[in-house]
Amino acid sequence: MIIYKAKNYSDMSRKAANIISAQIIMKPNCVLGLATGSSPMGTYQQLIDWYKKDDLDFAKVTTINLDEYKGLAPNNTQSYRYFMDTNLFNRINIDKNRTFVPDGLESDSEKACNDYDRIISCSGGIDLQLLGLGHNGHIGFNEPGTAFEKGTHCVDLTETTITANKRFFSSEKEVPRQAYTMGIKSIMQARKILVIVSGEDKAPILKEVLQGPITPSVPASILQLHNDVTIVADEAALSLV
Repeated sequence: MIIYKAKNYSDMSRKAANIISAQIIMKPNCVLGLATGSSPMGTYQQLIDWYKKDDLDFAKVTTINLDEYKGLAPNNTQSYRYFMDTNLFNRINIDKNRTFVPDGLESDSEKACNDYDRIISCSGGIDLQLLGLGHNGHIGFNEPGTAFEKGTHCVDLTETTITANKRFFSSEKEVPRQAYTMGIKSIMQARKILVIVSGEDKAPILKEVLQGPITPSVPASILQLHNDVTIVADEAALSLV
């Protein structure tokens, strides 16, 4: 495991974008596993800036996103497909047919999950998986207690996660209670994993992830067993390590 200390969120975003851009340059047809939320937004903006300067070419890149709310249409402003289109895909030269997000409108959970696992497999697996880190140690929507051996699955979101995400909705009642997410097994099969963490509020859980026991009660602790993990975190997030 490699840990890079960044000065702040902006520096963290640049360092993470450097790692992703290196992957694209070394393998133009790479498969990137992507994440949503506030953590990667600066990283995506940096990648967009380099694309606009002709330093990056996304024409052959395939992307596979971690998760999607169950029940939300792709054009719903709170869906993760909408997030990715708005914050990255619509602003670079990527082939939208090569960008994959779980089908939130598929009511048959088993079918939705099997279809997504098939997409990952048919794409040849993920070369680099980008992850954020939840306050309770979740990665994707893999909440504490999730079995490590799971592939893509439907999850009931915890109250902690619902509360954390309600700021994006008009009210807490509008936050979906379920989501489709890549499982720990899917994430651990990525060839490389890049985790970005920012803020003093993430310091306690980052310390647990890096130095605590490997346990389903802290899902991201399993990353200690992966042979190619890079952590990019700012000084505040690393303050307890």
